[in-house]
Amino acid sequence: MNRDQILALPSMPAASPSYPRPPFRFVDREYMIIAYESDPEAIRAQVPEPLVPDASNQVYYEWIRMPDSSGFGDYTESGVVIPCAWNGIACNFVAQMYLDDDPPIAAGREIWGFPKKYAHPKIEVVKDTLTGTLAYAGQTVAVGTMAYKHESLARDPQRTLSALTKLQVNLKLIPDVDGMPKIAQLVAYTLTDVTVKGSWISPARLHLVPHVNAPVADLPVRRVTGGRHFVADLTLPGGRVIHDYLA
Repeated sequence: MNRDQILALPSMPAASPSYPRPPFRFVDREYMIIAYESDPEAIRAQVPEPLVPDASNQVYYEWIRMPDSSGFGDYTESGVVIPCAWNGIACNFVAQMYLDDDPPIAAGREIWGFPKKYAHPKIEVVKDTLTGTLAYAGQTVAVGTMAYKHESLARDPQRTLSALTKLQVNLKLIPDVDGMPKIAQLVAYTLTDVTVKGSWISPARLHLVPHVNAPVADLPVRRVTGGRHFVADLTLPGGRVIHDYLA
């Protein structure tokens, strides 16, 4: 391979790149999000400065089913999102993510700094209940349940659209060849070309189990405030650096 051929590759390994270049299109992406109140000290411990946690002490625990993802295929993920502010702008900090597909793990970490690890999340409808589970290393670490489609938000699509297009922020950490930090950034991005196909709210419950390698329970559930369930098509574009810790 010559230099031009090397620089034309979208990702490693050169013999079979793990993923193409962004943007990535998602069709029929299904969200199950349970909002709850947690401890302010625990939230602050997981939110990197200069982000400021929201005063509501809210945390979002989410499951996302992605049956049709360009470049990535069919997979499910689960994780923790914390409402914050950056320079006075409302945003969501993605604190933990667990999923069952290698290409989006590699691309997510290498491009945007998504905090992705391999695990076994699942979202399914069982009778009258929307159920989400997360297993890591053979142990169940999260169980969420929602009553199935109790209240439609069809008359208020802007509510769901605003949630999907809110500024998102990740902490991107990439080591150099000696193991020391090479990249230490806050990366921001906004989903685009969003089409909401259905949106509902329902009563919900959430149970988190302590686990050393999937520490979702480090943000304890004090009070569940509600559940959201929606389906949308959307595009994930590239990101932008909003803070460089090495500058």
